[in-house]
Amino acid sequence: MPQSAVKPIPDGMHSITPHLVCAGAADAIEFYKKAFGAVELMRLPAPDGRLMHAAVQIGDSMLMLVDEMPEFGCHGPKALNGSAVTIHLQVKDVDATVAQAVAAGAKLTMPVADQFWGDRYGQVEDPFGHRWSVATHLRDLSPEQIQEAMKGAMSGAQACN
Repeated sequence: MPQSAVKPIPDGMHSITPHLVCAGAADAIEFYKKAFGAVELMRLPAPDGRLMHAAVQIGDSMLMLVDEMPEFGCHGPKALNGSAVTIHLQVKDVDATVAQAVAAGAKLTMPVADQFWGDRYGQVEDPFGHRWSVATHLRDLSPEQIQEAMKGAMSGAQACN
């Protein structure tokens, strides 16, 4: 069998890449451009105009998108009444990124604050029902330091977001 020059993992791809189902994937692309500085890489519309596949780049990572297609069992978080997944975005300035996302239409679900594990961190929900955690790393801590800091932080904690 001849050797193929095709790379099993194409350039620009990582081992894990989120693939989001959105009610309005084209609108989601525009939102991610405004909220997170996404760069559109490609889109493949179906004959009916829905997006069969699209890809954007945020920072050094790719995000793939598709429109809801209930006839194929493809539903977004709004149709499912929520999602168990949170997409994590590591950035240089969490405060600016979260403010930009909110200005673009995201809902603030956890205000940005310094956290016991060494990050400044907050959460938003995008207009398509996807939850995003956004963080800037502030300090390196050992697992023991994080465990100790967690004890103090959890003493007055409320239920998980």
